[in-house]
Amino acid sequence: MNASGVQPSSRPGGRTARNRAAVRDATLAELAEHGYAGLTVEAVATRSGVHKTTVYRRWGGVDGLVVDALALADEDDWAPPDTGSLDGDLRELAREVVRTFAAAQTAFVAAAFQSERAAAALHAFYAERHRRAEEVVTRAVARGEVPAGTDAGAVVKAAVAPFFFRVVIAGELATTELADQSAAAVAHAARAGIYA
Repeated sequence: MNASGVQPSSRPGGRTARNRAAVRDATLAELAEHGYAGLTVEAVATRSGVHKTTVYRRWGGVDGLVVDALALADEDDWAPPDTGSLDGDLRELAREVVRTFAAAQTAFVAAAFQSERAAAALHAFYAERHRRAEEVVTRAVARGEVPAGTDAGAVVKAAVAPFFFRVVIAGELATTELADQSAAAVAHAARAGIYA
């Protein structure tokens, strides 16, 4: 796990792949430490050990660095938790969001407000994460915890949506207590058929 709290991507052989991985990890670390406003190609080049002319040539600038870092969702092996219950799975998903907000996620959201490319990459990142996370609801339906026809995407999004509002809009801290409360409320609503 790198300084941003994000698991580094797999690193296939070759100098190009090693450079990309080093730059991506440096970008995540810089975002976690300095935010989007403080992200510079020079700092990423220094941290990664990749010459800044190579970084400019390959990534073009700050937007390119952010977009490539967000492409992680298409390439990693992240899988949703499997605790054996919808309550437990949603709680772990929500707690994971708390942990990632402590790292670089707020910087990615800030980048999305300032860059169309970053916004598109952030949308694709979360669309992929949500798609994978829907499995927790599919399993809950199979176990009989929630009604057949429950909208898995709506359940997953509802479980994590409070963080985005309270952190990005209200300027509050994401906490474990908020994660647990949100997950419990959504699991209860799903069992009651609200999302069916």
